[in-house]
Amino acid sequence: MPSMEQSTIVKICGLTNLEDARVVVEAGADLLGFIFYAKSSRYVAPEAAATIVRTLRADGTSLPRVVGVFVNASVAEIQSIVAQVGLDFVQLHGNETTEWFAPLGGRAFKAAGPADAAAAQTQAAQFAPLGCAAGPSLMIDAYDPQAYGGTGKKADWHVAADLARQYPGLLLAGGLTPANVAAAIDLVQPWGVDVNSGVEAAPGRKDHAKVRQFVQTVRQTKII
Repeated sequence: MPSMEQSTIVKICGLTNLEDARVVVEAGADLLGFIFYAKSSRYVAPEAAATIVRTLRADGTSLPRVVGVFVNASVAEIQSIVAQVGLDFVQLHGNETTEWFAPLGGRAFKAAGPADAAAAQTQAAQFAPLGCAAGPSLMIDAYDPQAYGGTGKKADWHVAADLARQYPGLLLAGGLTPANVAAAIDLVQPWGVDVNSGVEAAPGRKDHAKVRQFVQTVRQTKII
């Protein structure tokens, strides 16, 4: 559970363009998320993401840490994109096993969308100890048997709250919006929150007012 001195980490995911990325940085997010899954409506090519990151750094911006989201990509492909873009963390959002973690050098964490509390406990016990020492240990997303995130469905907050008490570094995703994120933090007490569709104008395009409102709401929400 976060301490009174630690604010909840904010990850804004699904970035596809420089304009949105600049707004996210200016709003004060802690993590920028780029999706390298070609079937996603928020897919961004590695070279485009690299240009965005490079441009922000050239601007002298104090850049948040950068997360790459992958779905069943090979370790070799992930390693290549990590180097190309300059990723700090790797989010494994598919059916990856524990074998993916060691070659990624402590950068990886698993995104889980458990069907129920029992599945959540099993996945957390398996993957959270392998997560990032200085970042997320595990993401809990909404359950969907046919989609790998980005659905706008809400995760089970009660299940997530149980896990957050057991595993430091839990990142809560799934259906978060500026309107409900304060309630989510109050109940779950996560290390961080992740938003994608909840701050969009359209898939892959952010609503800048919602981005600013989401970050501001998180910052104003007290951690118990």
